[in-house]
Amino acid sequence: MCTKLRLCRAGLRGGLARVATIRQELLEANPNTLTVLGGDFFSPSALGTAKINGDRLAGEQMVDTLNHLGLDIATFGNHEFDIKEEQFRARLAESEFQWFSGNVLTAAGEPWDNVPPYFITTIPGENETEIRVGFVGVTLPSNPAAYVSYLDPFTQMQIYVDEIKDDTDVIVGLTHLAIADDQRLAEEIPEIDIILGGHEHENIQMWRGKDFTPIFKADANARTVYIHKLAYDTELEQLTINSQLQLVNEAIAPDPFIAKVVNYWQQKAFNAFRENGFDPEAIVTESPIPLDGLESSVRNQPTDLTDLIAQSMLTATKAEATELAIFNSGSIRVDDVLPAGSISQYDVIRILPFGGDIVTVDIKGAVLEQALNQSLQNRGTGGYLQTAAVSQDPDTQQWLIADIPLDLSKIYRLATTDFLVSGKETGLDFFSLENPDITSVSTSGDVRFALIKQLQLMN
Repeated sequence: MCTKLRLCRAGLRGGLARVATIRQELLEANPNTLTVLGGDFFSPSALGTAKINGDRLAGEQMVDTLNHLGLDIATFGNHEFDIKEEQFRARLAESEFQWFSGNVLTAAGEPWDNVPPYFITTIPGENETEIRVGFVGVTLPSNPAAYVSYLDPFTQMQIYVDEIKDDTDVIVGLTHLAIADDQRLAEEIPEIDIILGGHEHENIQMWRGKDFTPIFKADANARTVYIHKLAYDTELEQLTINSQLQLVNEAIAPDPFIAKVVNYWQQKAFNAFRENGFDPEAIVTESPIPLDGLESSVRNQPTDLTDLIAQSMLTATKAEATELAIFNSGSIRVDDVLPAGSISQYDVIRILPFGGDIVTVDIKGAVLEQALNQSLQNRGTGGYLQTAAVSQDPDTQQWLIADIPLDLSKIYRLATTDFLVSGKETGLDFFSLENPDITSVSTSGDVRFALIKQLQLMN
């Protein structure tokens, strides 16, 4: 079984065409192979932001590719709900694989069409025996959308494990939770035999709970897949698990058919990007340094890439005499290190797939300090703020703006993003244009075009 896949550009690592090759080899060795996915593939996706006839692809390219690949089952990730309700319902209807979720419902509290709370499959064993494997899926209540409601994932997992445990031999928790929550499931619900998790973008393996329940997560962007070989002794009622993290790299030949499917969607998206002012294949610069966009980096500290983005916002708003720039690290979705060398416009789209306008605001120093302090509380999440012209005194920890102590009564001119001043970021609901201490001055263009111009200055 393989878990946590995402469509990414052709290159030395990753790619669903390579995943398809791995899957086919596994099927040939054992036809009772299931391919499973723990969510986050409707969004975020660079290709998914391409607008065709005024509407974004919004995961259509992923569903079609996974249909052709032969994905068997999936549960929701929190980013499935980045897209509009009509898009979300369309993606469910297009899916040829089985969705299931034990805790994600419509806004009215009803199950989604054809999305049961769990999935049970029967696998033939030796001597005409049968092995019943049950999957229960739960998702963390993050990225709430108006058309979605969540039930408590722990309560729901317990309810459905209790419901199926007498009718199954093996129970798999297919989750999209933070690792601490997966650990809690292992400790509180020992009937779960194995947890296959999403959400974190890096591979994880650990064993928790009184039965040492195994928890596995693969890397995002299809850089790896986990292969789990389960053997169940029907006489002893004993399960053996052998798991291997498989690198998805140039040593694996892409499946030609899936490569054609991926190329079809890439070209369709690229044409859409061109219609919206981008030239995705154009080389912007030859970077002399690698640009670190790994989630584990940008959500915890500044990197050369985050500094470039923040500086691009200052440069783009120079005419407004901005003094500093702030944006949320969650807007960076590439989750990769771009090596030194050619950087294309599509790389910029990959870095900032959501785009959005740069907004210049006047903000009172006290609110600015509150936001910067909250940023430290948000470390490790997308609500950790990246900045330009902001620092802290190493001795006093006082915030400095352009090396001058922050004045709580002063009005600062700030370049930020339209998302951040929506107040939707974690713990930053006060950082909104509805706050009387934050006043909009002007709106500039898409932050991606600003980054392109900033990168060109490297030449």
